[in-house]
Amino acid sequence: MMKLLLNLRRRRFPSSSPPTRYLCTAVTEKQPAAPARSKKSGRERSDGLYNRLSALGRSGGSAIDTLNKYFSEGNYARKYELDTCIWQLRRFGKADHALQVMEWMQTRKIKFHPTDHAKFLDLVSKVKGISAAENYFSGLPESAKDRSTYGALLNCYCREKLAEKAQTLFEKMDSMHIVSSLTFNNLMSLCMRRNMPEAVIPLVQEMKNRNLPLGVHTYNIWMTSYSQMNDIEGVERVFEEMQVNNGEEQNSWTAYSNLAAAYVRAGLKEKAESGLKKVEAEIQRMGHRCDREPYHYLISLYAGTSNLAEVYRIWKILKSSFKVTNNTSTLIMIQSLARLDDIDGFKKIFQEWEITCSSYDLRLAKTAIMMYVKNGLIKEAEDVIDNILKRCKGPFYQHCKPLILYYLDKSQVDLALGCLKAALCEVKDNERHQTYEDVKSFVMEYFKKERNVTGAEKCCKILKSLKPLDFEAYRLLLETYVAASKIAPEMRCRIMDDGIEITSELEKLLERVCPE
Repeated sequence: MMKLLLNLRRRRFPSSSPPTRYLCTAVTEKQPAAPARSKKSGRERSDGLYNRLSALGRSGGSAIDTLNKYFSEGNYARKYELDTCIWQLRRFGKADHALQVMEWMQTRKIKFHPTDHAKFLDLVSKVKGISAAENYFSGLPESAKDRSTYGALLNCYCREKLAEKAQTLFEKMDSMHIVSSLTFNNLMSLCMRRNMPEAVIPLVQEMKNRNLPLGVHTYNIWMTSYSQMNDIEGVERVFEEMQVNNGEEQNSWTAYSNLAAAYVRAGLKEKAESGLKKVEAEIQRMGHRCDREPYHYLISLYAGTSNLAEVYRIWKILKSSFKVTNNTSTLIMIQSLARLDDIDGFKKIFQEWEITCSSYDLRLAKTAIMMYVKNGLIKEAEDVIDNILKRCKGPFYQHCKPLILYYLDKSQVDLALGCLKAALCEVKDNERHQTYEDVKSFVMEYFKKERNVTGAEKCCKILKSLKPLDFEAYRLLLETYVAASKIAPEMRCRIMDDGIEITSELEKLLERVCPE
């Protein structure tokens, strides 16, 4: 049955522009409460340690070194306090540092429960890849292979869109009788990631056949699947069923935001804004328990309805509701202003953030560069690039690319190459190949089109900082010489010295570029 569900003929549906909550998390854990034996409470200790760990994004340091230093100063932390730090690091997308904390715990022989193994497996998958996660799972004792660790591995497969492996693992879990609603939520998320929203519907029906409860996450994914298929009536039917089965008082803000997102996608502005008012009501009901995320969705979705006034209103409420306006909140806001082409508001908020931020976030910088280039504010874009080169660790290539493209479009070759050289100064080893291919495909092609031999040679020199020139790079270089009707007597020797095979295609080009 599952094989049929996961191997349906794939149909492509356009992605929705507003944000949608349908993805679930395979590993969830409640933070245990334990009394502290020191003057500082466990909360204070974990907050102090987390502040050090969260700063690693700016310093580029190691979580292991930070922990060693923290404890060498006479501090201590119980396991549940370390768990709190891990939870916060994962929440803010700092999987590498969260994994380092757990690796440090392993070296200290801190006992792991199956839920700890599940968290570790999830982090290994994100940081080291799916093969490393599989190896970790295989090495676990049988006592640790339970619903949580199997579920974590399934979540990894679904996140990486590995349908066959997910299907096989599901069947194994089913035979062990450890399938739950969360298991199906992961499979539904896989279908959505593979752009197969139609496959969600039979999965929901299978849940009903098994008498598995449909929670808010399930309904959210189900609603989103109908939205992706442009079936707004289907979205409304699911929402009504959720209200009947779970009760309106049990609806979370995510349900209303999903409904609003579907209306935004369908162009039903009034219905969308009505749904957003429900989200606001849920925020008020939650009171101090509400975090920043609902506000982020409100800002993005009001931008989806082109209601700039409401975007600014929610932004004002968000800033007044929390002592600190973090980078993610500012990112959501400037992305929404970029979407609405409010360059003045965008510039004001971004520049205020640049002055006050404690951590110069490359996500915001990239958004600003794109917005400034789009609006012809090149000096402002250049200033942002100067800032990231001074204040951040690379790589910077993707952030500088919009400006490089602008320079090339304006035939400002020296500026383009200078920006390219600076952008490649800190490319990571695992990104060298893709960056090399990208530069080759658009910069070298540009010089070929412009018959600019000098620019092509300079670009090749920059490419060599990533890795030796390959066949394709030399082919483009030779074609540039041919287009410019220029010769290079030493070209054959250069190619041979780099160990490139001279094929019949290259030979024909060489006959024109370096004739004997």
